[in-house]
Amino acid sequence: MGHRNLENQQHQAVDGLLNLFSKANRELSMVHNKLQKEFQQVYPDHANPMKLVSRLKKIEEEMSSLKNQCRELLTAKQDLIDKARTILVGNRSMVQRLQASTGIPFTSESDDPAYESFNQVIDEWTAHVRSRSEDEEMEVSPSENINQLLFSAIVQGD
Repeated sequence: MGHRNLENQQHQAVDGLLNLFSKANRELSMVHNKLQKEFQQVYPDHANPMKLVSRLKKIEEEMSSLKNQCRELLTAKQDLIDKARTILVGNRSMVQRLQASTGIPFTSESDDPAYESFNQVIDEWTAHVRSRSEDEEMEVSPSENINQLLFSAIVQGD
């Protein structure tokens, strides 16, 4: 009988604990609802502190995803620039060799407005990246400096 009595006491203790948690949960829900009603009465909808906290938490969660997407976009942009530059310079070199082999005078860079425009865009992008990298080196640790990682090929190549 002593064993059954101990089991019964344990069940009663667990039941008492569950009842206590249920009561605490109900009371916390009542407090939450009361606060929400009070905030709705006191504050306009856009200034409700509970909604602002909820929005801030959501924004913080989305920031991480947005940062990753921006890194992917910058990486893709840099890849595109690198490939375009490689292909354009290679094609231009082949055209110049073909022109030279056929005796046609080849077009210089200054006489090719499309090539000049492309180089100007690349130079502006490179200058922008360098200025951003220098600014961010002061604000961001080296391990987090995404521009330095993404554009090291351009910086080292020049």
